[in-house]
Amino acid sequence: MSAAKQLVLDLPVRQALGRADFFVAPCNAMAVTQLDAWQQWPQGRLALVGPSGSGKTHLSHVWAGMTGAKIVKAVNLQLSDSSGALVVEDVESIDGNEEALFHVYNALHATGYPLLITGQSAPSRWELSLADLRSRLESVPVVQLESPDDDLLSMIMVKLFDDRQLPVSPKLIRFLVARVGRSYEAVHQMVAELDKAALAARKPLTVHLASKFLKEQAND
Repeated sequence: MSAAKQLVLDLPVRQALGRADFFVAPCNAMAVTQLDAWQQWPQGRLALVGPSGSGKTHLSHVWAGMTGAKIVKAVNLQLSDSSGALVVEDVESIDGNEEALFHVYNALHATGYPLLITGQSAPSRWELSLADLRSRLESVPVVQLESPDDDLLSMIMVKLFDDRQLPVSPKLIRFLVARVGRSYEAVHQMVAELDKAALAARKPLTVHLASKFLKEQAND
């Protein structure tokens, strides 16, 4: 592998996950409000749902910062994780670890510690084989992160480029937002690909470079 190729693959990304780095817009304002009011959650439970890249991980870290919660992937969950406030991520991908979540849920209910669970859809749509767990999760209040509008896509794009320490101009952001797919995932993918393209070209990321890259992608 060439040195240039190695550089493109190995440069680290500094992911900003603080409250100040999260942009509040109409599509996510309700979720932010609900997380801020976590002490009023019914039975101390909330499900935060939305598509991949919608900000669930970011908001989970913000909430963990407020509450001191531990963050655990559902597939890695253990009963010992129920000793305090808890975030269980990606419950839809729990993959045979339902018993652990069932016991953790009950333990947190008994002690009064709050629980935030995340997934791409509401718990009522999760394919869970354990009936007792399914009934408990279906009773959890749900807050949805909605699809972003152009203004939020612009703010997210600026943040993602900043996470990669890649300076961009307002003109470039307007150019890209007009051409990116209407999803968080599309923005994440475009930013990652343009970052690699700029590194490979050893040039600043400009409208000209981005336009050339997108045309090449369309012709592949």
